[in-house]
Amino acid sequence: MHTRSSSRTRSSSRSRARTHTTLSALAAALVLGLAAAPLTAPAFAASSPTGASTGASTGASAVKPGPAADALRGAIAGLPDGVATAALVRLGGDERWCGSAGVRSLRTGQKAVGHARFRAGSTTKVVTAAVVLQLAAEGKLDLDGKVQDYLPGLLTDDFAPITVRQLLNYTSGLKPGASLGDTRGEGYERRFETLTPEEVVAESVAKGPESAPGTRQSYGNIHYTVLGMLIEKVTGDSYEHQAAQRVFRPVGMRHTSFPSGADPRIHGPHNRGYQVMEDGKVVDVTEWNMSDRWAAGDMISTTADLEKFLYALFRGEVVPEPQLGEMFTVPDLPGATYSAGLQRVEVNGKVIWAKTGARPGYHTVIAATRDLSRTLVYSVNALNAHGAGRSLAERFAIPAFQN
Repeated sequence: MHTRSSSRTRSSSRSRARTHTTLSALAAALVLGLAAAPLTAPAFAASSPTGASTGASTGASAVKPGPAADALRGAIAGLPDGVATAALVRLGGDERWCGSAGVRSLRTGQKAVGHARFRAGSTTKVVTAAVVLQLAAEGKLDLDGKVQDYLPGLLTDDFAPITVRQLLNYTSGLKPGASLGDTRGEGYERRFETLTPEEVVAESVAKGPESAPGTRQSYGNIHYTVLGMLIEKVTGDSYEHQAAQRVFRPVGMRHTSFPSGADPRIHGPHNRGYQVMEDGKVVDVTEWNMSDRWAAGDMISTTADLEKFLYALFRGEVVPEPQLGEMFTVPDLPGATYSAGLQRVEVNGKVIWAKTGARPGYHTVIAATRDLSRTLVYSVNALNAHGAGRSLAERFAIPAFQN
C-alpha cells in the first residue's frame, strides 16, 4: 500500500426525476449540468490536413455498421473545423464502429492519433463513485454514515450531518470550493499552480452550507473531492492507488492513469488540446496542472479504456449489487437527474445513463443504455471544451442514440 504522507503535495496529500426530453434536450443534459454560451472560434483553412480512420470497437470481431455508425462517420468528417481539431469516437452494442479524424497538432498538421490519451475530466467521478461503492460493499464504510464521523474536523458546526450517499448524488449542500479556473480557459495564467484537496474543501467550508443536506441536487466537483479524501481516510492509501487497484487493473484499463503530483503533461501518445480565449486567440492548453480537480476530474484515459469500463461497470463486474443500484437511482427531488456518478436522460422513451467531462482542450462523454444495447464513448479536442458541449452532443450523442 502507498500510504499518503502529510508533506506530499496535491495528488498524494490528500428515478425518480424522470423528464421526457426532446433530442435537443439530450444535448442540453450532456453539458456537465452547467450552462455556458460557446465562444466564436476562427475558421480554419479548408486546406488544413485531415485524417480519418475506422475500425472495430472493443470486443467486436469486425465492424458492424448501421445508421448510427454512418451518422457518426459523417460527424467526424471535415475536422479540424471551427469547433474542434480532432475527435475519437467509439460506438458499441448492436452497432459497433470506431473512428478518428482531425490533426494531432495544428502546428504540424500531422494526422490525429486514433488511440490517443486525453484528459477525461469529470468522467473521473464515475470511477470515484465505483471505488466508494466497492468500499460500501466490503463494509468499510456506510452510505448512510456521516462525513463528520469519517472525516472529523473537516466541516464546521455550521453544517448539518452529511451522508456519504449525499456526496455521491450531489445533495450534500456543500458550496463549490477553491479552483484554479474553470474549463473555459480563465485559469490559463494559473495552469501550472497547485491546489490541494484540503485547500479546495477549506474554501467551500468557509462559505458555509448552500442548502440543507438531502433537499436539493447541485452538481459540482466539491462532493467528489470530499469523497476522494474519504477514500484515503478509510483505506489508509492514496486515492490514485485505490482507483488503479480496484478499477483500472481489474478492468484492463492499461492506458488510464492520474497525473503524478503536479505534472502538467499527458504521457504517451496524445493529440494536442486548444482553447479559444476571450480575445479570439487560440492557445495550446495541452500542458495543465489539474490538481484542483483531483478525484473529481483529473483522470487521463483512452476511448478504448473507457468503453471497457462502461461494459464492466454496467455488467456488475466493478460494483456488486445492491450497491450498483445506487448508480442507477436518482434522488426523488425536483429537477434531479444525477445518480451516484452517472446522469439519467430520456429520449423518446429510451433511458440513457451518461457522464460528461470537460477540461481545457478536451471534451469527453461516456453513455449507454442500461442493457448495453447501445454504448458511446467520445473525446473531442474542442476549441471550447466547456461551452461547446451542447453542439458536440448534437453532433455525436444524438446520432448515436436516436436510432
